[in-house]
Formats: sequence, C-alpha cells, structure tokens
Amino acid sequence: MELYSEDAARFVWEGAIPIQIRLHESQVTTLPPPPPVQILGPRIGYLPLLVSSIKPYFNDTLPPGSDSVWFEYKGLPLKWYIPTGVLFDLLCAEPERPWNLTVHFRGYPGETLTPCDGEDSVKWSFINSLKEEISGWSHESPLSANAKPAS
Repeated sequence: MELYSEDAARFVWEGAIPIQIRLHESQVTTLPPPPPVQILGPRIGYLPLLVSSIKPYFNDTLPPGSDSVWFEYKGLPLKWYIPTGVLFDLLCAEPERPWNLTVHFRGYPGETLTPCDGEDSVKWSFINSLKEEISGWSHESPLSANAKPAS
C-alpha cells in the first residue's frame, strides 16, 4: 500500500467548493438587487480571503460606511477562522451545490463572532493553529506518550 499518492495530494490541495454568494437584502441600496456571485472557494482556504474577489460585484450597491465583512449560512454567522471545507462539511448534511451563502459588509456581530481584521488576521490565525498542533506533539504531551517509536 502506497503511503503517499500524488493524485491524493493534488485532490486535497486543489479541492474547491462551488459557492453562490448573495448580498444580504438589508444592505442592498439599488434596484434591482445585484445578482449573486458564483465562485470556487478552496476547501483549505478561509472565507475572508474571498472578499477581494467578490466585493467589486457588490460595491455599487452597498450603503455608506466602513466594511466589516462576515458570512452567514441559513441565518448562522460563520466563524472566519474555520477552513471553508470544514464549515461546508459540518453544516451541509445534504451537500448542496452551489453552497448558498449570504455576505454582509456592515453590522458585524461582535457578540457572536471574533473580529477579523482582514488577511493578516487569517494568516496569524492559521500560524497559531499550526503552533498549537505542533505543541500538542511535544514530549510532555499525552499524545506523544501513545505514539509508537520509529523502527
């Protein structure tokens, strides 16, 4: 049995989810409302990293104010620091294609979601999650006590 497969690695790293993103109706200031944006979201990516691609489609219809972007699925605010593929797998018992999300550019739910200050927040969140994983395998960890020595 092969432990590493180029095809499997490519499948994981290049995996994407078709996403249809609508602007929340409370933030539409033009008639007709803008059509939804369809985009492929990387499974190992994060939703805030899609903002630079989708904002131009909604820019002309947004109310005045500063951006505080967040996404929701069926009324549930989505945690930005969880990878897109994990959110999709957890929330879609019956996978829907495309995944229908709503984007908000105003009214960030700070009582529900941790603030995201853009791409730097996503980068540091990812690095910190890697650090947590690595520290979990330290010699003092109960996890490493159960690991089999290399032979």
